[in-house]
Amino acid sequence: MDLAFTPQEQAFREEVREWVKAHLPEALAHKVHHALRLTRDDMQSWAKILGRKGWLGYGWPKAFGGPGWNAVQKHLFEEECALAGAPRVVPFGPVMVAPVIMAFGNAEQQQRFLPGIASGEVWWSQGYSEPGSGSDLASLKTRAERVGNHYIVNGQKTWTTLGQFGEWIFCLVRTSSEGKPQTGISFLLIDMKSPGVSVRPIRLLDGECEVNEVWFDNVKVPAENLIGQENKGWDYAKYLLAHERTNIADVNRAKRELERLKRIAKAEGVYDDMRFRDEIAKLEVDVVALEMMVLRVLSAEKSGKQSLDIAGLLKIRGSEIQQRYSELMMLAAGPFSLPFIQEAMEAGWQGDHVGAAHCAPLASTYFNMRKTTIYGGSNEVQRNIVAKTVLG
Repeated sequence: MDLAFTPQEQAFREEVREWVKAHLPEALAHKVHHALRLTRDDMQSWAKILGRKGWLGYGWPKAFGGPGWNAVQKHLFEEECALAGAPRVVPFGPVMVAPVIMAFGNAEQQQRFLPGIASGEVWWSQGYSEPGSGSDLASLKTRAERVGNHYIVNGQKTWTTLGQFGEWIFCLVRTSSEGKPQTGISFLLIDMKSPGVSVRPIRLLDGECEVNEVWFDNVKVPAENLIGQENKGWDYAKYLLAHERTNIADVNRAKRELERLKRIAKAEGVYDDMRFRDEIAKLEVDVVALEMMVLRVLSAEKSGKQSLDIAGLLKIRGSEIQQRYSELMMLAAGPFSLPFIQEAMEAGWQGDHVGAAHCAPLASTYFNMRKTTIYGGSNEVQRNIVAKTVLG
């Protein structure tokens, strides 16, 4: 197993690095490096820049308009973007629903939906979780009844990330109550401008509305928006969730945030505290271990070997690392991690009068990161899946 990058791969890294340096707006990178609030325009402007280059769908094959990169090239692209301070690609369109449309959609659906995703013009949302159906997703109750050439959709989705910006949403809906719960679920694409769709933002502790409730009241959806076969949506959902869980791990962001943690610790005078340095060192070991796991998968893919499906492992370790670095940042800043004034943040100022601008919004980030071990399939459930896969 060779974990070293080849000269060709290093040259590819340099090409990506130079392009990102030339095209990533400095103001946007500043916001990302300091964890400042990103607006819809911030996120979509970077998506459109990537789209014009043909790199928003960086994981796509050439047949669907992507660059056709291999697994190593995709990893290097993600790493260079993260280290440069580029916003994360909002995954719901290019990383999650697009692969499902490619694998299970028909040619007409591919021609209709993929170009808008690849260009960054169309904002997609994910309609999976419901008030009583999170980790037990198969118990979902949002129903779609076939009436002629349409489905009539009724129900509610919740925790819909950035759903207030959504133009289209991919949903799991119940189309049958017969047999096992998983066998009666279908995968439906819904225009969020349709009559009967309403979005209600959920305001969080930090004042942000990152998540939303989405309601469907007799929403009329053309049957041509059904992906694949009716009642086979659970199979497509599992395919999508593998992409989501790998994306959640995000080792490249962890490497960037580790360096930010060190900067905060030095600015706050705790970097020389050996006890605190020990905690940073343990975190760094975990980040390196996670990166080695990713590189092992890449090495296996390069050699044509079938690697163990470790999406669950990556999700478990990656989400725990995200929680740990956000906790250590808050501990390093102490009381200065607490103030949060939305208007001051939007004006580019927070705590300058006490020299602690680098500390905002650490407490709100800490609380926000509590979700990472729950969404995308809770870590407890993922451990059970990994155990069954390894032990049988």
